[in-house]
Amino acid sequence: MPAAETPTPHADGGLTRHEVEDYLAGRPPVELNLVRSLLRRAVVVGPVAVALSGLLRGVEGAVAAAIGVVLVVGYYLLSGALMSWLARVSLGAYHAGALFGFVARLGLIVATMLAVAALFDVDRPALGLTVIATYMVLLLWEAGARGSRRTRRAGIGRKAGPARGRSDRLHG
Repeated sequence: MPAAETPTPHADGGLTRHEVEDYLAGRPPVELNLVRSLLRRAVVVGPVAVALSGLLRGVEGAVAAAIGVVLVVGYYLLSGALMSWLARVSLGAYHAGALFGFVARLGLIVATMLAVAALFDVDRPALGLTVIATYMVLLLWEAGARGSRRTRRAGIGRKAGPARGRSDRLHG
């Protein structure tokens, strides 16, 4: 079967691990597409975070916020590249990366923030709050956008047609 062709489930309804891995190997890296989408959102979130921090904490706060946004975006890029690579290695590696990658990413972000704070004179509260807020806003915004796209594709949330009206009258 060609790598780009969608695999057909067997009689038992499943696919072999190799069929799934071959299919994924022939597809564009979904994780990097997610990161690209996230970067478009960071172009909005980043300047807002820097401006807000600058208003509340001054120039030092704005500089620390800019560093925080760069850290978060950098780690999202690293994560996307790593997950794309792991998907090409094997499905098991991909799952392990997803399971442990989140905690590892948070640990690396904290370690990098501590290193930046130790090496440079930055506004630590502005840096910390910006990293937390930017990470969560980007994550939730992207998750919400992906969820609403899936909902629209599945037809959930459409207005009820005549069949739904009959069902409601019979059951409630």
